[in-house]
Amino acid sequence: MYKRLVLFITLLATLPSATAAESDAVIHGSLAQATTYTAFATIGFITFFLLLLAASAALRRGIDARHASGRLVVRWQKAELVSGARMARTLRRGVQILALIFLALALYFYISLVFSFFPATRGYATVLLAALTTPLWMVWRAFVDYLPNIGVLAVVIALTTLLTKFVHVIFNELGKGTLHFKGFHPDWSDTTYKIARFTIITFAAVVAFPYLPGANSPAFQGVSIFVGVLLSFGSGPAISNLIAGVVLTYTRAFQIGDRVKVNETEGDIVGKTLIATHLRTIKNVVVTVPNSIMLANHIINYSSEAHGRGLILPTTVTIGYDVPWRKVHDLLLDAARDTEHVLQDPTPFVLQTSLDDFYVSYQLNAYTREAQKKSTIYSALHQHIQDRFHHAGVEILSPHYTALRSGNAVAMPPEHLPADYVAPPFIIRGDD
Repeated sequence: MYKRLVLFITLLATLPSATAAESDAVIHGSLAQATTYTAFATIGFITFFLLLLAASAALRRGIDARHASGRLVVRWQKAELVSGARMARTLRRGVQILALIFLALALYFYISLVFSFFPATRGYATVLLAALTTPLWMVWRAFVDYLPNIGVLAVVIALTTLLTKFVHVIFNELGKGTLHFKGFHPDWSDTTYKIARFTIITFAAVVAFPYLPGANSPAFQGVSIFVGVLLSFGSGPAISNLIAGVVLTYTRAFQIGDRVKVNETEGDIVGKTLIATHLRTIKNVVVTVPNSIMLANHIINYSSEAHGRGLILPTTVTIGYDVPWRKVHDLLLDAARDTEHVLQDPTPFVLQTSLDDFYVSYQLNAYTREAQKKSTIYSALHQHIQDRFHHAGVEILSPHYTALRSGNAVAMPPEHLPADYVAPPFIIRGDD
């Protein structure tokens, strides 16, 4: 009533010659016009509501049809990540939520529009519109103010991507051997690329950090410090393994495919990263060894010289003093020549490693280039040693045998004994 009085006084001020009856006519005319506008707005809102219902029903029918045809299943390779029924329920719920949001917005604008038609409620319309447009305007202004930062971030990301791809191409060619740098070995390329990529990304993150949203806020800085502390306390073993992996790479202790022995584990290198090394034993068991353990222990690499001077496979037999050492040498060398994958150039050789109480230790050393077949070569070599010695009638005294023999005969080869040598007899005396 108060606002109508104000409107009536305003009309009197602007139309001083108008009579009271004419002022009432103006007011009633404005109300009639507002009522007409309200009717059109109501018809529009009802029409939008019906169209929204029809669109929602059509979307639900489309979802049901795609579900029936099996096109809503989300797969990755052969794994089913999301079933068709769950995806259909999620989409139908999404359609309902979107319909409610559009309906709420339409109702909000409908009420604001109707309030704006009537002079008495026009202030409420302004308040309603401001309640919605003010936050949107603030978001838009914040986005416009942040656009320069987005440009800087886009430039940093683009340059980082191009630089990492360029570095990847360079080190990939170095690994293939099509590009050469003096003193740079091809097997260093993968590790060096990872280090270079990490350095580039770290530098880019440092440059881009001040331009991130909320980078200067205390909450963002507190979270950054908290994450840094967690990484500092929790990444000790990982950092030590990373450093050990880098050291192992640049010392060239082994390569993929090498036969190595670490502590009691012997196998072929099937994979190596900056964290751990993977070995496959002769029993096809894959053993993962952290690089810090690899670096802290000595590594026996059987393959490093196999393709150069050749890998020496030593094996020892013990033969009695009654067998001439030249004959033993010949038998061992014949066994080496009979064994597959044993090289004849360089030629095998025999070392007499010790003169023990009951036998002589002979060590046969045979060359091979097949380090990965070391176990099978050893097996075949031992078989041929047994065959050669058994065929020659020579007894192998390892493992030891205990036998009762006459100790009167001299333990020397027959050719070194006198021609008329006769072993002395046992002397037995009786006590009266």
